[in-house]
Amino acid sequence: MLGDDLLEQLGHRVPRDHARQAVADRYVEHWYRRLRRREGPARVLDLGCGAGESIDLFRRFDPQVEWVGLDLPSSPEVDARARSDARFATFDGAHIPFADGEFELVFCKQVLEHVRRPDPLLGEVARVLEPGGHFAGSTSQLEPYHSLSVTNFTPYGLARMMDDCGLRALELRPGIDGMALVVRRGLRMHRYFDRWWVHESPLNRVIGAFGRARRLSPQSVNAIKLVLCGQFCFLAQRPPSPPPASAD
Repeated sequence: MLGDDLLEQLGHRVPRDHARQAVADRYVEHWYRRLRRREGPARVLDLGCGAGESIDLFRRFDPQVEWVGLDLPSSPEVDARARSDARFATFDGAHIPFADGEFELVFCKQVLEHVRRPDPLLGEVARVLEPGGHFAGSTSQLEPYHSLSVTNFTPYGLARMMDDCGLRALELRPGIDGMALVVRRGLRMHRYFDRWWVHESPLNRVIGAFGRARRLSPQSVNAIKLVLCGQFCFLAQRPPSPPPASAD
């Protein structure tokens, strides 16, 4: 069945809890409520922050969040930035200008497809995360060219790249389906298709109905959606430091 080969490679990284379409923003609440293990303001880096909109999302859960937005000196999104109520920094697209272990979370929404050298950048993400820190966001798979994009990823490819760069991919969830993004771009029907960013997109609805008819598990339905998705979400972690050896 479609998706079985991907599921064989990704295994537990394809979630079993549900097969609903995901967006990266939902990881913010998930991180605060279920993954973060400390008190006080969180230290968060928004990698490729663009206009800086994610600060409002983080402040909803953490009004005192120590949020830093990082992006290139210029891009269509950066050039449109109008806010000055947060901390912003620039970089060269490869070297993150912060200290080792400085952040608890690196958030990266629809950015990696615009990165020319993703391998060293992912290595930098691992470096600036504290041990046990998380990397969450989304990226493109079957999405047409947009806003200076240079590449697309497969879920398998991104998981392997993360593993090679010092991160451990924890889960991959399907976002909007690829056909919706192709039609949206081809027909320039942005206003009509923009509803599908937060609601189940047409092909994803068909896959969900197929899964119910065949009584497939949520994990199998997720695998099918991942094969055909235009964008997918990811959650990864810098492995925690091993406990100190006990003295004999």
